[in-house]
Amino acid sequence: MTKKSPFVIVYHRQPYEEAVENGKVVYRENKSPNGIVPALKGFFSTASDAVWVAWKQAPASGKPNFERTVRINASYGEYDVVRLPLSAEQVKAFYHVTSKEALWPILHSFPGKFNYGPVDWKNFREVNRLFAEAACEQAADDALIWVHDYNLWLAPYYIRQIKPKARIAFFHHTPFPAADVFNVLPWREEILRSLLACDIVGFHIPRYAENFASVACSLMGAERAESVPVEGPFSPKGAALSEPTVTTALKHEGRTIAIDAWPIGTNPRVIDNHLSNFEAGTRVSEIRSQIGDRRLLVSVGRVDYVKGTKEMLEAFDRLLARRPELREKVQLFCVCVAPADGMSAYRNAQREVERLVGAINGKYGNLRWNPILLSTRGVPFEELVCYYRAADVCLVTPLRDGLNLVAKEFVGAQNGDAGVLVLSEFAGSAVEFPEAVLVNPYSERRMDAGLDQALNMTEEERRDRLEKMRERVRQFDVDHWASHVRERFDALRASTNKAEAA
Repeated sequence: MTKKSPFVIVYHRQPYEEAVENGKVVYRENKSPNGIVPALKGFFSTASDAVWVAWKQAPASGKPNFERTVRINASYGEYDVVRLPLSAEQVKAFYHVTSKEALWPILHSFPGKFNYGPVDWKNFREVNRLFAEAACEQAADDALIWVHDYNLWLAPYYIRQIKPKARIAFFHHTPFPAADVFNVLPWREEILRSLLACDIVGFHIPRYAENFASVACSLMGAERAESVPVEGPFSPKGAALSEPTVTTALKHEGRTIAIDAWPIGTNPRVIDNHLSNFEAGTRVSEIRSQIGDRRLLVSVGRVDYVKGTKEMLEAFDRLLARRPELREKVQLFCVCVAPADGMSAYRNAQREVERLVGAINGKYGNLRWNPILLSTRGVPFEELVCYYRAADVCLVTPLRDGLNLVAKEFVGAQNGDAGVLVLSEFAGSAVEFPEAVLVNPYSERRMDAGLDQALNMTEEERRDRLEKMRERVRQFDVDHWASHVRERFDALRASTNKAEAA
């Protein structure tokens, strides 16, 4: 009998990049050492017999044309990856349609973009059940099963049915909306019933935890069991997403569900180590030489209407119109990665970004200068941090974002001539960075004022603001997040053992 795992991570993405070399499949570490996948793999360094469950596309009929389980031995440790075979049709209905056209706009408080028509909820339910079964096949009866993100909302319910003694954790990488927005979803009770089957539900910031607690109480009759004042890296008041207190436990149908709010960090040591290399220093110098005496602004994200790229480009257009003395004196490097095939929800957003860049460059550019350099392909992490180091201003202006690690990476990469972070009030990281130039991307005046403030700021003020943010990035890094999560898991294990002993 195969030994069952005490620790299983369930996430839709595989924890590596797969390639074929000389006819053989190889598994490489992710190009970026930052982000959620490397952060989760860090847990394998202290866990034995750990398993990661993900999906991989397979033919619609017959056996999958790949090994279901692969053994990974990498810098993060040794672990198994179990690949759940899903057909192209299942993936499209589950991920491209239901997740992105129905759930995503509600999570980000865009109910006007909620698209109910093409949703196949039966398929979504079935895929979640398959993920749950795959996880339970690997898990010991009392295992800790850690499920990630909204597209696996229903998996905890099925896991609880199969493994009633398992400890189930769930982590949201997205915002969680207020009750009046969440309740737009026709499947709201089913989703909440599943989340309330967990032992602990995690979020990046207190606001999202409070939104979840509110909807669980109002819709499902849960009761707040404990609330505490907000501390740690958060601004408890004064910001658009601030909360003075946060609910840390709910009671529902005789069970206690812990709630956690703690934002994932970046890895400043990895950034520092890379930027200390001779090659990186040379690349930073090249970027600065290419820019010349211009001020470099950077914006990094992917095509998505919630990312605010359209609003940011319109603000840059107004800047050049309002302050003609800045023409040929500023350059915007905009990385806006095009969506994968099948992501029809983002086609209009991509067309609008490309239209705006073309219009701005056509309006103000000349043979010597194009105001905007646009990249619709992903830029390697090692190259991005060189741009962050060279930049004078970083624009992170989403209309809504769960956290946004770009803001933290920019702060971590800065050194010497301090740059300015212009940050949307509606990014989760805004409650960690009150020293950033906080802007409201829904207000043209606030966006314009924020850009002017960033470009006019004195060197002394830039350094003062940046050092406070850098200290926070160093203190609340990815290792701190991992340590915090492990403490919560240990407390969960201890309370479970105590209850069983009683």
